[in-house]
Amino acid sequence: MISEPKEWEWRPLPPKVNVETPEVLKKALEAQQYLSELKGISQTIPNQGILLNTLPIQEARDSSEIENIVTTSDALYKADVEKEKRIDQTTKEVQRYAVALKEGFVRIQKGGLIRINDIIAIQENLEDNDAGVRALPGTKLTNPSTGEVVFVPPQHKDVILKALDNLEQYINNDELSNVHPLIKMAIIHVQFESIHPFYDGNGRTGRIINMLYLVQKGLLDIPVLYLSRYIVQNKPKYYELLQRVRTHNDWESWILYLLEGVKQTSIGTIDDITQIREEMLRAKHEIRKQFSFYSQDLINHIFRHPYTKINHLKDDLRVSRPTATKYLDELSEANFLKKVKQGRDNYYINNNLLEILVDNK
Repeated sequence: MISEPKEWEWRPLPPKVNVETPEVLKKALEAQQYLSELKGISQTIPNQGILLNTLPIQEARDSSEIENIVTTSDALYKADVEKEKRIDQTTKEVQRYAVALKEGFVRIQKGGLIRINDIIAIQENLEDNDAGVRALPGTKLTNPSTGEVVFVPPQHKDVILKALDNLEQYINNDELSNVHPLIKMAIIHVQFESIHPFYDGNGRTGRIINMLYLVQKGLLDIPVLYLSRYIVQNKPKYYELLQRVRTHNDWESWILYLLEGVKQTSIGTIDDITQIREEMLRAKHEIRKQFSFYSQDLINHIFRHPYTKINHLKDDLRVSRPTATKYLDELSEANFLKKVKQGRDNYYINNNLLEILVDNK
């Protein structure tokens, strides 16, 4: 009979080992190079709200898939223009990830710090409840295939709060540790997931913190590095290396893994944004040439919302319903959008954009 692991013994950050080994430093500089390129190309999209309204939905889907919460990109983009009562519960749960990410981004822009209260607010948006930090013992992480307990996080609220306070200091006070910020991000992620401060939503909250930390440190202007795609593709390794830090103090293997994730995800996102920019320029040129009703606001709308509806365009552009109908119908007749009727509703789909967002994955 396999004995249950002991409760994880919390140790304050920074780690008491050298995490900036030559191999790690080399990998961190390589990853930063690609991240800098991603930051630069993100700035070439005139309206960055387009990226903030499309890419987070893919991250929301992938991050939730890690926790076995599965929906489709089609359902998520359609939900963007639907009334809440018409969205299924699984899609709502995934959609809340994008809402929580935007909430965290707004908080970082206002305060410049990542506080525990910010993290709690992110988790509340994710889970749609205010349960807050765990107050009751009993939380354990199990292998979903076998049911075997594989990790026991701190069980008492006083320890959890003490650990969170230390984590907050480590995130925001570089005097505690001046290691490369990408290395620090990897350390923050392990510590947060090991503290496991909430009853639910810890994994998704932790992955949002990753992105917000990169914005806080100026490595990105907007949170568009979505590591969940990489983690989904390498899920067993993710959990294995997290656990090796806890059991063997093997920081190097974990940090190298996550830095490779930063590199690979940056490369993929650079490609996505390049294609989005090129498609926007093509559509802008052709629509301006063919239609007198061309406007930059119209272009922004059909690229911010891969699925749209008449009322949605009407409200966004502040035009009449007949005018919004005319715009969308004529764009669909010219194959800029695809008109799809479902029940009594017409959806207008930017298929070229959707292919970039979905088919490249």
